[in-house]
Amino acid sequence: MTLKEIYLDHAATTFCSPSAAEVMQRMLTVDYGNPSAMHKKGMEAENAIKDAAKILADTIRCTPEELIFTSGGTESNNLALLGAAHAYRRRGMHIVTTAFEHASVQNPIKILEEEGFRVTRLGVDATGHVDPEELAQAVGSDTILVSIMHVNNEIGAMQDLAVLGERIKKANPDTLFHVDAIQSYGKVKIPVGKCRIDLLSVSGHKIHGPKGTGFLYCKKNTRLTPLLYGGGQQRDLRSGTENVPGICALSAAAKECYAALEERVGILRARKEELLEALRRLDAAQGGIFINGPQTSAEDAPHIVNAAFTGVRSEVLLHALEEKGIYVSAGSACSTHKRAPSATLTAIGLAGDRLESSLRFSLDTSTTAEDIAATEAALGELVPALRRFQRK
Repeated sequence: MTLKEIYLDHAATTFCSPSAAEVMQRMLTVDYGNPSAMHKKGMEAENAIKDAAKILADTIRCTPEELIFTSGGTESNNLALLGAAHAYRRRGMHIVTTAFEHASVQNPIKILEEEGFRVTRLGVDATGHVDPEELAQAVGSDTILVSIMHVNNEIGAMQDLAVLGERIKKANPDTLFHVDAIQSYGKVKIPVGKCRIDLLSVSGHKIHGPKGTGFLYCKKNTRLTPLLYGGGQQRDLRSGTENVPGICALSAAAKECYAALEERVGILRARKEELLEALRRLDAAQGGIFINGPQTSAEDAPHIVNAAFTGVRSEVLLHALEEKGIYVSAGSACSTHKRAPSATLTAIGLAGDRLESSLRFSLDTSTTAEDIAATEAALGELVPALRRFQRK
């Protein structure tokens, strides 16, 4: 019997939506011109990019000219951090971030640290939230950049960007505010002006767009030193022939997300609450099951739940679920082949068995109540059996 696939790893990636795939196919095979070319085919491609930029800009309330198209979240984060730090280093050499950012933020900041920049890494509370007052105190006259993830990719903690942006600008109006919005874009509204955001990173494959797509919002008059040099495309900020099929498909996926955002979020929160209740029932029956980070469906990200199943190593339970056709994650998908204690879970105070037994479940509007019920049944069977096996 073929098992029904239950995919609960949407924070790692999503399937490309039919409309996005259709747009991409057309731009690959019909409207395939180079947007830098001066003939009709080139102009058609250039206009397609302009139309896509208008759609995407509207989702965050900015102008199309403030968007830089990239190959995804990692490039967007690198361009924001390295580009801004190098452009503004004469103003100051201090950067503020948190202790549980994604590797595509942590590693560029480590490089900047090696170059002589001074870095302050803020801690978070047990639910993964930054203290706004601690942030304000960390920002000084030489602070050129603050980089904070909107939604944590492992536990779903969501920062209040409006509050954080206000604290940063009050402490130093010249400090740039960079937000990694890779897990929040397409799930919540992010008005960049209201939140005082200067730089914002987005990835396409987290919202049913194609892999290899994304953009960086760069507020007007914010300077960046490019990472790539060449033909001077995208106002000399990101040289190289634009990925027209990917850009247009990304805009199609984003348009779908934001056209019915409240309805989509309502579905996600309903599934999340069902999953949280299932985990609480399992804990009441079996014991040793803990929800890591945010505890409710009404707060923080609507699509991520992280839980520890003590007495069972996370990789063992992950593969046992996989055998039943259920796909989950044991950490950030970008670093799961380099297994080490999770920086996120460590930052919120987890240690020992609880640190080594945690799984992430990430949901989509395609996730059904039946999927959650089947996952609960599978966990109810597997966790006690694996605990007995591992104790032997």
